[in-house]
Amino acid sequence: MPAETPVQVPRNRVRVFVDFWNYTLSMQNADSAFRTDWARLGPVLARAATKVVDAATASEYQGLNFYGSHDPTSEADRRLHRWATTVVDTFPGVSVSIVPRQRKRSPPVCPTCHSAIAQCPACGADMRGTEEKGVDVRMATDMISLAWADNYDIAVLVSSDRDFVPVAEFLETRGIKVIHGAFPPRGAQLTARCWGSVNVARLREEFRFTRPMRSN
Repeated sequence: MPAETPVQVPRNRVRVFVDFWNYTLSMQNADSAFRTDWARLGPVLARAATKVVDAATASEYQGLNFYGSHDPTSEADRRLHRWATTVVDTFPGVSVSIVPRQRKRSPPVCPTCHSAIAQCPACGADMRGTEEKGVDVRMATDMISLAWADNYDIAVLVSSDRDFVPVAEFLETRGIKVIHGAFPPRGAQLTARCWGSVNVARLREEFRFTRPMRSN
């Protein structure tokens, strides 16, 4: 008898895009003690997104793009930068983009007299805070350029920023399905404009970081 031809299961290529600070603050709100296993986060979200699109297809994980920012003057943020670039960036399929925050142009204003306070009256330190510049633009550019290069079929977008609404709508016109990695009710406007969504907090036990048990 002739050998049976193996059944080929259709596959969807999935790439995950994560706004680090947006994700971190949202997850802390859901579970303050949670620690993320960044090697597992991408594959878990890729499988969940594939089920939303078509449960009969298989997931082909294309990788996770990590976007963040740091304050070079802060020791805590310098440690964050080292961790992101020397640890997270080494995980299979993970690509890290972390940029320095920039000093705000204007100092804070007194709520009573509306005078600008450029320096702390006690120690003389610069009162201007820092802000992210270019992270969202870089993230949106990569989503579009990688789609244009035919790198993925499904994008998982982990952010609650409604500025990504035009990106999701544009990619849909190119046949790309954007699945919102959401933390409901945050980001409801973005969820409504994406093809579908997954509740990231509900999946967290699948990518919770746990230390390996030591053998005696």
